Amino acid sequence: MYSTQTFRQYGQYSGAMGGQMAIGSSLLHTVQHCEATCEHMVTHLIGLPHDDRRDVQILLVRDCADMCTLMAKYLARDSFFSKALANSCAYVCEQCALECSKFPDQMSQNCAQVCQHCAQACRAFAA
Repeated sequence: MYSTQTFRQYGQYSGAMGGQMAIGSSLLHTVQHCEATCEHMVTHLIGLPHDDRRDVQILLVRDCADMCTLMAKYLARDSFFSKALANSCAYVCEQCALECSKFPDQMSQNCAQVCQHCAQACRAFAA
């Protein structure tokens, strides 16, 4: 079993003892907002008439919401692995933002902006 000292030594521990609590709290709000935005987007998209061009968007928005859910849980419990997961969360959010930005409707554009902001915040946290 690993000790907290082991995780701090390798830069993986991001908890309050590592001085990151305020940063994690702000990021928690950001990923929860991204999660909610993506869930709302999925609900909106599945209510539209089927459009094959939206299939990838639906899949990525769902993945982004799920990744943000997991990231929020890691942050809330001050997980040893929060910083490592933040890189993955950033990547998924970036991909979601790229896909949503391809569509001109306001909801897709808003989702793209929220996801891009979340990606940037996760990258900063992981650094």
